[in-house]
Amino acid sequence: MADHEAIEKLARALVEELTAAGKAVSTAESCSGGWVAKAITDIAGSSAVFHYGIVSYSNGAKESLLGVRNETLEEHGAVSKAVVIEMAEGVLNLSVADIAVAVSGVAGPTGGSEQKPVGTVWFAWMVRDGSKLRSTTSCEHFDGDRDLVRELSVVHALQGVRERIVK
Repeated sequence: MADHEAIEKLARALVEELTAAGKAVSTAESCSGGWVAKAITDIAGSSAVFHYGIVSYSNGAKESLLGVRNETLEEHGAVSKAVVIEMAEGVLNLSVADIAVAVSGVAGPTGGSEQKPVGTVWFAWMVRDGSKLRSTTSCEHFDGDRDLVRELSVVHALQGVRERIVK
């Protein structure tokens, strides 16, 4: 089980590692509601390594703020690999960050389906590699209530950024 102290410790380590590497991060969040950005910006000195945080809870916000294509949303749904990749690319294109993380999921207690039950969360991390963008994704299924699904999503997102810091 995640807790606020563990998230703070993880965010502190992330800010230190980004600082040491001279890298910056941006976030595009849906079900986590800006919690990934909050965790990072709770740490003193994070302004040197955090550029953007966009909460795009509605499909319209995903389209207008991040450039997620309507066709992608209609074909795959907001909680999908295709959408989080477009979210991550969108926020990275808006910022001059080196790494982006995107999160979209079904935190519950309602909204789940047979294909995407409550606790399903998609993640995308996008890294600038010279003039190219490299993306990786992960689909997780977290057990627990809404708060726990969101907490675990924050932890997974932060850990994923840490794993992608190239020094």
